[in-house]
Amino acid sequence: MTEQMSNEEVRIQLTIAKQQGTLIEVHNLPHDDYFNIGFVVGLDTTFCLLISIDWDGKINDLVAIRLDTIRYTASGTDYLTTVSEKTKVAHEHHYFDLWHIQSFLDEHPDFPNGPILEKALADSYQHQLPVVIGTDKYQGHDDFTGMIHELNQITLNLHYLNEHDLSSMWTYDIPLKQITYVRMRGTQMHTTKQIMDDVFHQY
Repeated sequence: MTEQMSNEEVRIQLTIAKQQGTLIEVHNLPHDDYFNIGFVVGLDTTFCLLISIDWDGKINDLVAIRLDTIRYTASGTDYLTTVSEKTKVAHEHHYFDLWHIQSFLDEHPDFPNGPILEKALADSYQHQLPVVIGTDKYQGHDDFTGMIHELNQITLNLHYLNEHDLSSMWTYDIPLKQITYVRMRGTQMHTTKQIMDDVFHQY
């Protein structure tokens, strides 16, 4: 188990990765079975924004991660080298950016400048795009995938689905201060949109 970094160390490493445009591991969950890897494109006082890269070397989504939940980061690892090599194949065969994340950022250059959480939630709410929201209550053991139905400066109301129980949509009020990460505009958004369309006729 890698020793936990201080908040300042985390910020420094994220800033370096952003400036150099290099892949970085972001370990923000209490167990190491799952962590984020990607390119840092935004950093404000409370959140960072990553272009998340999956194991196949292609863009998975945009993910906003609360800085004080990041236990440590890593760069230059063999794992990152492997993923970096896979991104070359993804580029060569034109499947690196299936969801046009880079085009979205090019068209909205101020999006990564913050406030990251507010912009991420507003984007999903205004365009009625599904999101994945993690909270400090569940520490990565559970998150919520659905549509934001109400949003203000303090809380949001999410209509979410449970992939193991599609009998109905569920609803959850989430205080913004409890949000630890938000995944948007990627694979889970598109698959959730399909389920909500076909099963719940939300679109």
